[in-house]
Amino acid sequence: MDTHIRGRGAQLNTPDPYAQLIRTQLRPLKEDVDDGSLRNSQFITVYPKTIVNEVKSPDVGMDFSINPYQGCEHGCVYCYARNTHPYWGYSAGLEFESKIMVKLNAPDLLHHHLSNPKWKATPIVLSGNTDCYQPIEAKVKLTRSLLKVFHDFRHPTGIITKNALVQRDVDILADLSRDNLVKVIISITTLDDDLRQKLEPRTSTIKRRFQTLAFLAKEGIPVSVMVAPIIPGINDHEVMEIVRISALMGAQSAGYTVVRLNGDVETIFSDWLSIVMPERRDKVLNKIASCHGGKTGDSRFGTRDARRR
Repeated sequence: MDTHIRGRGAQLNTPDPYAQLIRTQLRPLKEDVDDGSLRNSQFITVYPKTIVNEVKSPDVGMDFSINPYQGCEHGCVYCYARNTHPYWGYSAGLEFESKIMVKLNAPDLLHHHLSNPKWKATPIVLSGNTDCYQPIEAKVKLTRSLLKVFHDFRHPTGIITKNALVQRDVDILADLSRDNLVKVIISITTLDDDLRQKLEPRTSTIKRRFQTLAFLAKEGIPVSVMVAPIIPGINDHEVMEIVRISALMGAQSAGYTVVRLNGDVETIFSDWLSIVMPERRDKVLNKIASCHGGKTGDSRFGTRDARRR
């Protein structure tokens, strides 16, 4: 029985450990798949008290981040950020990519944060957790509003995204770049767009991402490529070619990370493999484990295979 949910990465909901009721059914019913309802997303307005997050990990190359959205409609099946969704009362699986919280007061919170005389300017990165240019951004423009605040304060920022929508904000980015206040990193996982549609279904196409690299570079905006994550047995053979093409498009540097299947991501990714490429499931999981000392995930600082070049 085919219950594959097209347009979604995760194919099930993992249990929410904080819920009062324990879910016993993880797999959606076939009728729910057939009627297309699981392809629709729900957007929930929230008003957090703070928006700038201190990043305590020494492995990720940033000290502070902002995430205007919680959850991500891009639906990347391997995404480490899935494990944060249960803190909000939702599953790390399908709900992570279908129940998106929109932090509507984010620009006001950033303005208040930067106005604090005790704040010492240091780069704040957009998308430390979920993509700041995921599809809903085209409508609500939270990221653009945040960039305007950075622009007003002449404050350094960075962007990591898989979405060509970043081109929309070239006017602000170009002005920030003239004072060396911005850098954009485009994440490119594969050259195979058929694989991209299954692995990260609502992201921009690979062609559009390369075009975005070239466009930003032409506008004088510092841009790099992040080849992430490298998944042994799936996309590891593409790394050097992605870097080569990115350099031709104007990327100044390249970084990479090896996939880690921590927490619920292991269940979600293993299930995805069983549906999308069952003949490779065991081989891929074994290869991932071989990168992490026999485990499919490792959260220890200094061992998570994050590198920049």
